[in-house]
Amino acid sequence: MQLRARRTRSKVAAYPIKLLLGAVLCTACAAHAETDLTALSLEQLMNLTVVGASKYEQKQNEVAAAVSIITRDEIRTFGWRTLDEALASLPGIYATYDRQYAYLGTRGFGLPGDFNTRLLVTINGNRTNDGIYDGGPMGRQLPLDLGLVERIEFIPGPGGAVYGQNAMFGVVNIITRDGASLGGAEISASGQDPQAMREGRASWGGRFDNGLDLAVSISGMHARGENHFFDFGSSGISGVARRLDGEEEKSLFASASGGPWALDIARGDHRKYDPTGAYLSDPLVRGQYQGDRYTLVHGQYQDSFRGDTLHVLSRLFAGEERYTSKLVYGTPFRFPATSQWRGGELRLLSTAWQAHKLMLGVEYQDNIRLDQSINNLAHPEMNIRIARSGHRLGVYAQDEWRIVDTVTLTLGLRADRNNVTGTKISPRAALIWQAAANTTIKALYGRAFRAPNAFERDYTDGVAQVANTALQGEAIDTVELVADQRVGQDLLVRASLYEWRMVDVVTLGVDAVSGLTQYQSGSNLEARGIELAIDKTWDWGGRLRSSLSLQHIDTAVGVRQVNSPERLGKLNFSAPLPSARMRLGYELRYDSQRRSLNGTDLGGYALSNLQLTANDWLKGLALDLGIYNLFDKRYRQPGADSNWQNAIEQDGRSLRLNASYRF
Repeated sequence: MQLRARRTRSKVAAYPIKLLLGAVLCTACAAHAETDLTALSLEQLMNLTVVGASKYEQKQNEVAAAVSIITRDEIRTFGWRTLDEALASLPGIYATYDRQYAYLGTRGFGLPGDFNTRLLVTINGNRTNDGIYDGGPMGRQLPLDLGLVERIEFIPGPGGAVYGQNAMFGVVNIITRDGASLGGAEISASGQDPQAMREGRASWGGRFDNGLDLAVSISGMHARGENHFFDFGSSGISGVARRLDGEEEKSLFASASGGPWALDIARGDHRKYDPTGAYLSDPLVRGQYQGDRYTLVHGQYQDSFRGDTLHVLSRLFAGEERYTSKLVYGTPFRFPATSQWRGGELRLLSTAWQAHKLMLGVEYQDNIRLDQSINNLAHPEMNIRIARSGHRLGVYAQDEWRIVDTVTLTLGLRADRNNVTGTKISPRAALIWQAAANTTIKALYGRAFRAPNAFERDYTDGVAQVANTALQGEAIDTVELVADQRVGQDLLVRASLYEWRMVDVVTLGVDAVSGLTQYQSGSNLEARGIELAIDKTWDWGGRLRSSLSLQHIDTAVGVRQVNSPERLGKLNFSAPLPSARMRLGYELRYDSQRRSLNGTDLGGYALSNLQLTANDWLKGLALDLGIYNLFDKRYRQPGADSNWQNAIEQDGRSLRLNASYRF
């Protein structure tokens, strides 16, 4: 019994009539539509700036990473509804879903059930990783509707020199839409089957003559889920989990800005019901679930002084994540956990010294509450409460030095001190050479660390897991060579060659004294890989983004790493359909075989998704039709050691229709 509890396969032979009717109307009547969903040119795409790499705005060829940007138009064109779906379209990233939580693997590393602790997720620069599990929310747990996202920045590689904790394999920065972007009221409603998913969003935003920008949005989702067949292993039980795969989500987002001031609030409440018997709970029991409630408040002041040579950013933040669950082990148990944090950051950026951008910053986070509990509903006298608190302080500096017009050297260093592992140093170095007008070469090095989270270090129930208060953190060093070659005005080719080494990897082992499971510092891992990507646009509005990733991890025992596909292929193609006044988006993702925990290999698979979008069938009306897993591929992904199942089957074909209206 552990705290973080994470069909017969039904063929989609017929879809609900209302969805098919909507699709027919969308196709037949789109000739009357005026579409504004045009593709950006490559020049426009390359001019998109990045904030998340260094906490200040940079052009993409200046960023010390092989950065990728996902735009709002792409999110709609390919029908992505969760952050992990969007990020899985990028080189080197793959998703895993255990029917409770979505996890991202990056450059070959993605332990099943590790809570996304080695990726940092921010919203408008504000950390969302919680205080107890240090996990970056990926699926429906993210307290933000993807319809409110302006763009997603993904900066692969260690970001510890700027961000400290968690930024080991990359930083995800989500930029939200502002009031001016919304420009009035917007409502949307959608349905997806056979999951019987229904969701809706209502948003309003605007910018007033005095410069005040306001935006507010509420959204909700409810799904019945599918009926899957599950084998519960050593329990001797198997069967169809009927109506046990449901999901619910509600979220609120509000922002206000004016002049140098900005404030945003995000709140999300998510619950996922459990068909798998997570954490070896009783199989096929109705009412078992896990849930997460996030509240994030972020206010900042940003302005420039001394003739625009000194830029000041100061911000205050506060957050709370409440984890709830109900699992049955003969009798029902609840496992509430609450983390509350608050803090602030001050950052100075000076361009007064010619050819230098010098950044200095200090950041403090006070984890005022890190509470974990085990509540036995039948015998409350046996309840256990583990109350902790913590803090971390980081000081960082970076110099972006333009040595000559074509060569830039970036040097960064951050020192972090926390109450668990003491002081850790995270350096960063990047040499960027503009070898020709259309050629950029980047040589990169970075280090990042992660202190063990409160769950890994402090959780104990005396039945399944014991604490390890001596547990130390882990660190990663990465070297990378990136080459960007622009061919003509409409083709970008990128090659990234990298090698990373992670030491003292925290994994679940066995305590020699008690014989119970315990998080321990494990062996070291080394990996190397290459990522090849192209981005091609056409003047008629088409775009192709494709990549191939080859990655391999060496383990100390010489066996293949669990849940680590060695080949990943991605293709995203979009094009206008002039005769129908629509736009088509087609996505193809290939993952090679993955090794499961029991040593067997799960077959590789290719998934196709198809999306059709149309605007202004009626004035202000937009329609989207998506078919996911187009060819109804049967595939499985590895389970964690907390699952009865060694491998967990994923959903087959589904159909989604969305309608939105602006006024």
